[in-house]
Amino acid sequence: MVVDELSDATVDRLFHALADTTRRDILRRCVRGELSVSRLAEAYPMSFAAVQKHVAVLERAGLVTKRRSGREQLVRTDPDAVGRARQALDELESAWRGRVDRMARLLAEDPGTDENDTTEGPER
Repeated sequence: MVVDELSDATVDRLFHALADTTRRDILRRCVRGELSVSRLAEAYPMSFAAVQKHVAVLERAGLVTKRRSGREQLVRTDPDAVGRARQALDELESAWRGRVDRMARLLAEDPGTDENDTTEGPER
């Protein structure tokens, strides 16, 4: 339902990855340029292994790519993946706006509905 070319599993991975503050920060840092996992790990109060796991979640979601350069793993944000997340959100927004518009039309067509009536029930 979300986007034709994005499966539900892909969208789930994207938003699971983006749901974590550390992963969003890693993504922002890597937008500015390629960084090694060890360099990223210096920025967080957690173990190197924990940062590696965060990077792995981002990589599975397609939000970053990694390449090896000697002993280092270099991480870079994939701008196309960020666009896919935006595309999924745009599709959800469109679907909800359509639903709200249909409800508004139905309410406007209902002769028993008085738009100016703000009472919630019989007066006491």
